[in-house]
Amino acid sequence: MRKMFFGKVKIEDATAMLKFQKRGITQALMHNLKYRGREEIGALFGAWLGEELKTATTFKNIDMVVPVPLHAIRQRKRGYNQVTKFGNEVAKALQIPFYEEGLTKITKTRSQVFKKRLNRFSSSNGVTDIYRITNKELINNKHILLVDDIITTGATLENCASVLLQASNTKVSLATIAIA
Repeated sequence: MRKMFFGKVKIEDATAMLKFQKRGITQALMHNLKYRGREEIGALFGAWLGEELKTATTFKNIDMVVPVPLHAIRQRKRGYNQVTKFGNEVAKALQIPFYEEGLTKITKTRSQVFKKRLNRFSSSNGVTDIYRITNKELINNKHILLVDDIITTGATLENCASVLLQASNTKVSLATIAIA
């Protein structure tokens, strides 16, 4: 996973729990989590990953967990952010704060599920106009674990990490449930 970001955005470390394959068990789990309200799937994987990260030396200095945000309209429509319980459980296991409001998605974008690789990176407004740090004072001088459900091209995590790195003396590591 680290290789995906090499030369694009500076990250400290990165991990994913499962390999995503079309029509596989991971796809079924992700669809149940994301579209069928099965938030307990995120909680289960968050507790599991949190226990794993407690013994990983490269993740020992994490200060807080921040989830990739949904736009307010999408969150209202879905009723939840599929990454919230995952991130919250990771933070609990690591005994660090879960800062759900760390980033805000300010530009509503279309779902990336059907987009081709290059289109996932393009935006008419640019990277900094999609996400915004809610409170830089809480982010400054922190090592942040940015969490998401699945990584395909890395565009979303790259955009979010780039914004977080605009804060003073900030480091970013990444964790997802699955990688395509």
